[in-house]
Amino acid sequence: MNLPQLKIGNLITKYPIVQGGMGVGISLSSLAGNVSLNGGIGVISGVEIGFKEPDYYKNKIEANLRALKKHIQEAKKISNDGIIGVNIMVAVNNFEEYVKTAVQAKADIIFSGAGLPLSLPKLTMGSQTKIAPIVSSARSANIICKNWDKKFNMIPDAIVVEGPLAGGHLGYSKEVLLEGKITLEDILVEVLEVIKPFQEKYKKLIPVIAGGGIYKGEQIANLLKLGASGVQIGSRFVATEECDASDAFKQAFVDAKKDDIRVIQSPVGMPGRAIGNKFLDEVEAGNKKPISCFANCLRPCVPSEAPYCIANALINAEKGNFNSGYAFAGANAYRIDRISTVKEVIDELVIEAEKFY
Repeated sequence: MNLPQLKIGNLITKYPIVQGGMGVGISLSSLAGNVSLNGGIGVISGVEIGFKEPDYYKNKIEANLRALKKHIQEAKKISNDGIIGVNIMVAVNNFEEYVKTAVQAKADIIFSGAGLPLSLPKLTMGSQTKIAPIVSSARSANIICKNWDKKFNMIPDAIVVEGPLAGGHLGYSKEVLLEGKITLEDILVEVLEVIKPFQEKYKKLIPVIAGGGIYKGEQIANLLKLGASGVQIGSRFVATEECDASDAFKQAFVDAKKDDIRVIQSPVGMPGRAIGNKFLDEVEAGNKKPISCFANCLRPCVPSEAPYCIANALINAEKGNFNSGYAFAGANAYRIDRISTVKEVIDELVIEAEKFY
């Protein structure tokens, strides 16, 4: 059976696939544009997006805002005006400026997590840009829906439920992640239940997009049958020719073994999932020292206490310098064994998902 389209208001995809936003510099205009071109929603990561701009270290905010606008416009060109989203974390400093810039650049949808995006409706009001919070629990979804309903007389255009097998910063305690008892499927069902009253009040469907650890088409089919309107996939798109990261970064995913994927404690106070390496070994051994902060990127970060600058570490990794950085990755990233194209990945996922749907 053919997979259903993902409909978010007037945004309609060929396939119910959203590419996860991956920073720093992993999902920019090339990856996002090509995912959109091939039937999904391509998503640009807004975190420290201007790191390749010549004035980044002198005028960081201006460089980031300029690059954000540039990448949205370029992704639109690549995708033939397909659906382009931007992932902007609530935890970033200057959150409001990034959102306003994305709206001005005509991003189709803004995905926002790493905190509760309670001010998002105010920043996008009057625009065509859709807004989708990223949550890790039914409780968070309920808080956001209640807040938006009361303050702005609206509900989310979509909700992304990110499970505990995702890569990057995660909305769970390290203990919960290591226990492995909570599943994406369980959280998805709980979120679908908690949003029912809001859907009834507004006579409007809130499409729920499930993500975290999705690698095979069978998983997509199972999540759709549980009630998800779409899925979010990140790591599988890293090892593609169109991904914006360096070849060395992509190769790290191809080379990774199951035991290499580990849960770490980020210097910004949140746990995350990454590919282990010597840099992270040194961090765990306490061999890294507090640094002066050049990026000032995330509000929870206390530079005087942080063992390293996470922005710097992720920028180094994007360039392939793993002696001074590391790659965030989902729990199933080790299953990637070659560099593909975006089209090949999407075709494989869709063909398999249709067999089980």
